[in-house]
Amino acid sequence: MPGRHFEDFCIGDVIESEGATLTDSQIMDFALRFDPQPFHMDAVAAADGPFQGLIASGFHTLSLTFRLIRDTGIITGTSLGGSGMDELRWLRPVRPGDTIRARVEVVETIPSRRGDRGTVRLAYTTLNQRGEPVMTCIMNHIVAGRTVAV
Repeated sequence: MPGRHFEDFCIGDVIESEGATLTDSQIMDFALRFDPQPFHMDAVAAADGPFQGLIASGFHTLSLTFRLIRDTGIITGTSLGGSGMDELRWLRPVRPGDTIRARVEVVETIPSRRGDRGTVRLAYTTLNQRGEPVMTCIMNHIVAGRTVAV
């Protein structure tokens, strides 16, 4: 099923994803490749570190959050990329065994001068299994419109 076109997004719309549970091996694999800090990739060192245990990289949380929203299908076949992100905040650590899910709210829609697309600003909140926010940000999605530029 195709995703929403630019004209289908209305301010205040809310979309929620399914959940995903992180394992220690997923956390460590991501960290080894992209964020090799001891509290992300070494359980023994992490136990004595600032978080008293292994935690996921914030970049891992961000990437998985985007994937969870993408998997809802809202931008399948209509996404034309993104133009940036604002106000990224990591609020709580994500630990092995945590299940996160994403909630987005449409906060702004900006039509393009080209007429065939627009920017949809989505306020993301990533929640853990207790419903606590672990990350927030606002992403700018460029989404195809139904209208073709003349």
